[in-house]
Amino acid sequence: MTNLQFFRACLANEFQATKDILASMPDDQLDYRPHPVNRSAREIAEHILAHVYDMDIIIRENACDERMAYPFISASAAASELEVLWKKLQENTDACTEEHFEKTPVELLVNGKSFVTLPCNQMSWFFFFDIIHHRGQLSSYIRPMGGKNPAVYGYSADTMTQ
Repeated sequence: MTNLQFFRACLANEFQATKDILASMPDDQLDYRPHPVNRSAREIAEHILAHVYDMDIIIRENACDERMAYPFISASAAASELEVLWKKLQENTDACTEEHFEKTPVELLVNGKSFVTLPCNQMSWFFFFDIIHHRGQLSSYIRPMGGKNPAVYGYSADTMTQ
């Protein structure tokens, strides 16, 4: 299995858990934050969506000006938008060549200023792991927000009682 084949498999594997976490946020608690210095649940979800949007650019192009937020109106809308963005990313990842993935440098810009340039594969894995990190962060918010944690890598305490 090549690095690109493994990336495709991991990308496909993590979609449902990410969608389920976004969908499980109670709409009336999207501004919840456990401490004033923490991002709100909405801000984390917007960041996850923005990362999926950015990853699609990273897979196809030589530069990406990082989008810090991808606004949504409700948890179900966030989950639906994730599905659209992830499908597009998966399609473009499936069309990506091994050579492009391994050798094409991608410049990451933040607010139009160069931040780092990495090969497409390293930049893609960086964003992918950051999505998983923020999904985990968001999962720790769900119960205090009054929601039920979905199964991510097996059952959760909330899914065991269903």
